[in-house]
Amino acid sequence: MRRKVVGAGLVLALAVVGLVLTAVGSAKPDQSPLKIAWIYPGPHNDHGWSQAHEDGRLLVVKTFGDKVSTTYKENVFSNSSVPQIVAGLAREGYTMIFGCSFGNFSNGANGQLYAKYPDIKFEEATGTQIKPNQAQYFGAGEDTIYLSGMAAGAASKKGLIGYIAPFGTPEVVRHINAFTLGAQATHPGAKVKLIWTNAWYSPPKETAAAQNLIAAGVDVIGQNVDSPAAGVVAESKGIPWVGYDSNARSSAPKQWLTAATYNWGKYYVKRVGAALNGTWKPGFYYGSIKDGFTNIAPFGAKVSAKTRAQINAKKKAMIAGKFHVFEGPIRDQSGKLKVKPGQQLRLLQDLYTMQWLVKGVVGKVSSVLPPG
Repeated sequence: MRRKVVGAGLVLALAVVGLVLTAVGSAKPDQSPLKIAWIYPGPHNDHGWSQAHEDGRLLVVKTFGDKVSTTYKENVFSNSSVPQIVAGLAREGYTMIFGCSFGNFSNGANGQLYAKYPDIKFEEATGTQIKPNQAQYFGAGEDTIYLSGMAAGAASKKGLIGYIAPFGTPEVVRHINAFTLGAQATHPGAKVKLIWTNAWYSPPKETAAAQNLIAAGVDVIGQNVDSPAAGVVAESKGIPWVGYDSNARSSAPKQWLTAATYNWGKYYVKRVGAALNGTWKPGFYYGSIKDGFTNIAPFGAKVSAKTRAQINAKKKAMIAGKFHVFEGPIRDQSGKLKVKPGQQLRLLQDLYTMQWLVKGVVGKVSSVLPPG
């Protein structure tokens, strides 16, 4: 009887073990969230460029929930600090990093980060370097900046408009040119006077630049810098203002015209989704008004019905492919024909290398590039 009892007990024990193993085998393994980081050149709440990217990060969190774990590094004013930041993120297990400023992952030594960290998916805004684990993204800001320039030109009585710019990168230069061409579309012969801050984000410098432009006689201010400081000055002086990156109307409620904006979240959701489902690949994305990546912010009260109609008509022509900002004839500051009638500048070969200014711009291209 003892042998029979032992045998029965053994059978029962094996059955229990079998049930446990079956349960363990059929259970879904815990899936750790995808750890994603963003690197911002300014504060995450700057009411400009960095905040627009932060809005995109928040959309990722809202869309994917506990499938992702995100963080951001802000006030990264110099690219020289990026390698140290990436090293720290790598140690913490982040496997996807969005660099939201020029040269984060391509300037100098930073251009080798992709090789040093082959398991990290690098995404860089505004650059051109593409590698097996590095992609590039940006959008046709020149289109919407042209439209915002139309608002500035229509609002100007003197035809002298101020423009605050950060660095002399091709991106900024083509934006200055697009803004000027747009202003001249609604105010023929308009001139755009430049002041360089040599900083992506510096409210004190932007404030001083706006004050200096007003002292020089401009009657409208536009910008390619990241804070709304110029708008605050414009509001206090009764000068119409065109922002950049975000809808910053609250900074100048009476003097606000509009701004070129980017829907970064549209891209971030798509790329994070690809990383989650295993279909992520490196590439080059250049969004447009047509695909909803670029747009202009709502108009302020100072934009007349006539000007709104002109801008909306030009926007429709852009979407339909019937109007191109950099289609000739276009002349440079000296009057030399740079783009022949009917010719269109190419994206990477021409727009991404642009270092000349169109006729009507008062100033020179700054030789100062982002630090690091």
